[in-house]
Amino acid sequence: MKLFKHTWRAGAVFASVTFLGGQALASSHMDAPLITLDPAANTTDVYAFRSQSNGIQYLTAALAVYPFEDPGIGPNKYNFDDDVRYEIHIATGKDLGKGRSTLTYQFDFKTRFKNENTILQSYLGVIEDVDDAAQNLTQTYTVRQVNHHNGYKRKLGTGVVPPNNQGIATPKYNQDDDGENPAKGGVAYASDLDRYTAQTVFTFDDGHRAFAGQRDDGFYGDIQAIFDLLQLRDPGKDAQGGFNVHTIVIDIPLHELGGDRQVVGVYATTSRRKRTILRTSGNKTRGEFVQVGRQGNPLFAEGFVAIADKDVYNRTSPTRDRKLFKQYAETPELAALINAIVFAGNGPAVETDRSDLVGIFIPDLIKVDLSTGPARLAGGGPTHPTNPDDMDFSRLSVFGRDVLTSTVQAGLPGFPAGTIPGGWPNGRRFGDDVVDIAVTAAISDLRGDPLIINGPAGDNVDANDIAYNKVFPYASTPLNGRNHGHHGD
Repeated sequence: MKLFKHTWRAGAVFASVTFLGGQALASSHMDAPLITLDPAANTTDVYAFRSQSNGIQYLTAALAVYPFEDPGIGPNKYNFDDDVRYEIHIATGKDLGKGRSTLTYQFDFKTRFKNENTILQSYLGVIEDVDDAAQNLTQTYTVRQVNHHNGYKRKLGTGVVPPNNQGIATPKYNQDDDGENPAKGGVAYASDLDRYTAQTVFTFDDGHRAFAGQRDDGFYGDIQAIFDLLQLRDPGKDAQGGFNVHTIVIDIPLHELGGDRQVVGVYATTSRRKRTILRTSGNKTRGEFVQVGRQGNPLFAEGFVAIADKDVYNRTSPTRDRKLFKQYAETPELAALINAIVFAGNGPAVETDRSDLVGIFIPDLIKVDLSTGPARLAGGGPTHPTNPDDMDFSRLSVFGRDVLTSTVQAGLPGFPAGTIPGGWPNGRRFGDDVVDIAVTAAISDLRGDPLIINGPAGDNVDANDIAYNKVFPYASTPLNGRNHGHHGD
């Protein structure tokens, strides 16, 4: 990764900065004007990291959509959209630098009802098992892999979406299997997953694993304060606290990608089906898909790309990023705003020639070094003794001294050979504090030798509102519609 090609000696300068205003980098999930009108296709976050389960090595990739799902609504509920194709793209080898997909994993959904002669759209009673008689609305999906080198497309398998967490109707999601209680926290062992989640983890014949369903929103940050004229508070309040999203997670065996001796790139898109009318009969027919959403690294479209190009970003491929969007990373308006607003015109953020930020965001794929050991995972931190964070995990990644050892990259000078970040921007894990990491990078100078690190800096929100799972599908249990709070309340 270009960001860390430059030397970081043990004597790097760590300037302690109280930084409370630069968090305009934060992800509000409302990254571009048009996509906010289409929540089922609105990408909120993409995750990608090296994982291991039962001795098998994986690249885990995830896409979350549908921001600000308020748990527990009716009679209709939030769902994946049958007319949206959800895709996770992987770039390997020479495709990585070009921002070109090598493999694409397509998820297509279908919705059916057991009984349409009722107002009870989703729940006819208490659901004991996924897709039992009480689950009136059930979604299924098909996963396909597309190889862009040879044009081969193959079906990997099918899956079932578990119910949303309504409360009384979905007790197995919740503490003591009681719908009156809050949702269960994340777990460290697959055997401890709630019944609905465990029943909807699907393993296909070739070793891929998949999950699709409602989950807690794993992003955290004080978005209200950031966009309320930067009037931040201490402690901050998690803007996504108390909200769910719909999340797709896939485990890809490393042999499918050509092994572990490489760095790969991950991004995701959503495409809506364009419907046409047959002139001869007047009947509707299903049309082609048109891309409406895209996301790679957190923060780029929202925190760097100007309004004039935000919708363009969502409709284009990373193959065009260098031509269309490099300027925004190289000369970030955000750096100038930080210096002017937070530091009264005399701030530390470098405003031009930001080759370090170009290395992260252009092309806009999350770069993952597959040659390391598995990424350290977040659980629930020290307050969850049965599911703590992995030893040496830091929400600040490399800025918190959470590092991994690569066998394909030289790594950071001043550290043992091959030392690279343990989290974003080397992949992105559930639990990475992308707001604080990005702000620290923006106000630091990562281009020279030694690197000058100002921070770490942050927004006073340092944890998610519910513990993550440390086993597939990693994302947290969806919050209970009957018993949940918002914004840390």
